[in-house]
Amino acid sequence: MVEKAEFTSNLYHPKYWLLWFGVLMMRITQVLPLSVQMKLGAGIGRFAMVLAGSRTHTAKRNISLCFPDMPEDQQQALLKRNFEETGKAIFDSANAWWWSDKKVQAHMTMKGEQHIENSLLAGKGVILFAVHCLPLEMGARILGQYRPAIGVYRPHNNPVMEYLQVKGRLRSNKGLVPKRDVRQMIRSLRTPDVVWYTADQDFGRSSAVFIPFFAVPDAATITGATSLAKLGKANVLPFVVERSAGDKGYNIEIMPPLDNFPGENELEDALRGNQIIEQIINKNRPQYMWLHRRFKTRPEENGPSLYD
Repeated sequence: MVEKAEFTSNLYHPKYWLLWFGVLMMRITQVLPLSVQMKLGAGIGRFAMVLAGSRTHTAKRNISLCFPDMPEDQQQALLKRNFEETGKAIFDSANAWWWSDKKVQAHMTMKGEQHIENSLLAGKGVILFAVHCLPLEMGARILGQYRPAIGVYRPHNNPVMEYLQVKGRLRSNKGLVPKRDVRQMIRSLRTPDVVWYTADQDFGRSSAVFIPFFAVPDAATITGATSLAKLGKANVLPFVVERSAGDKGYNIEIMPPLDNFPGENELEDALRGNQIIEQIINKNRPQYMWLHRRFKTRPEENGPSLYD
């Protein structure tokens, strides 16, 4: 488990200077009010939508696949809003990593934290069942005001970004676990402790079942929540985060533990998990990460791509 961000002199290599300059610019934006940050972010998102090319195509295709009955003009409006929200997410991450606790507390509301406490008091670990909503980084920072958890993450290929994300995320988490280190997740749950978990992305064919996700009948879906809950002797609590109306702050809600989870088999659990994910996304569709190639893995290994 990663518990400290390691800084080395190699991070000052000239090839990283442009990235460090960008970090400096983002640090400067920390003096701006949240409302100004969000306006800047929306502008960045609209600009990115024009330049993103393949990412714009992916987001557009995901929306059309998930909501085929939505009129085309509404799909286009959702796509535009989504890119605006994606631009805002740059500032969400910066705020999560660099705001003071006092500033975080002035821009947050939290509901349902007693469900975590009740589970831990009963000796049961907690799996926070989250989705890749765009303000998720801030969701973790807000939860950290109440109870720092164990973050599950993918180590970054760029060493500067790896240092920044570890340092930033350890402001709200007591430790970070690489997403493939299942044993450490189980040990943490048995402590008992709180572990973040997401199952809404396409992680490939291994350990996946092909089940409905919105209107797509055969989306590759991981089944790890069942194993974690069973081996970690943990409760599964759905977790929701969103920017509040008017972008004035951030709201999180922790739902009660799922009844009878894990169930009799992984397939039924995964179907139930996707239904919960859909409900969370439908609370605020523009703030979901539609840029991910959610349906890249097909049931037939050499089948045609849904993104061609």
